[in-house]
Amino acid sequence: MKNIIFVEPSNIEKRSFEIIQEEMGDIQLEKEIEPIVKRVIHTSADFDYLNNMCFSKNAVKKAKEALKNGATIVTDTNMAYSGINKKAAAKYGVSIHCFMADEDVAREAAARGETRAAVSMERAAAIKGPIIFAVGNAPTALIKLYEMIKNKAIKPEVIIGVPVGFVNVVEAKELIMSLDDVEYIVAKGRKGGSNIAAAICNALLYNLE
Repeated sequence: MKNIIFVEPSNIEKRSFEIIQEEMGDIQLEKEIEPIVKRVIHTSADFDYLNNMCFSKNAVKKAKEALKNGATIVTDTNMAYSGINKKAAAKYGVSIHCFMADEDVAREAAARGETRAAVSMERAAAIKGPIIFAVGNAPTALIKLYEMIKNKAIKPEVIIGVPVGFVNVVEAKELIMSLDDVEYIVAKGRKGGSNIAAAICNALLYNLE
């Protein structure tokens, strides 16, 4: 137990963010992105996110406006879905959906030779109102969104593109960042994950006031 410092359970998160700030040193983040980047670091204990998080010009503003207006968040995994704070979302009438486990999505994906993530993005096109996509696992979801946006089949408010991995991950993120008329929050490179996608959504929800 040597060197273990007792911290009240209710203060653990607060102390964690204090440590993050201490370890950031002189690094200054823009005010609107600071709580998002810090929550991602809090979730991952990875300070690389100070450098690889990319925000389009109006991404945070547009995401917050959409959430205040009861947007729908669509995730590419049930893990990301589970990680988003439902109480915070419900406060603003925000719905959260993940189509990945739907049996008809699985059947259609198998029949077409597509991934379930890609088919799930197509299903989301039928949702009424503003949509925020939170992609933390499947680059094929981002590639499908890119194609749908190019074909004017969907117009999301914001795309959170943080899939993790090695195959087409970097390329899929670059595709999203190449779009001229879509706001995005992207973790460049290979890092990311469903927990990161959920953390970004939560950071946005927690800072709507």
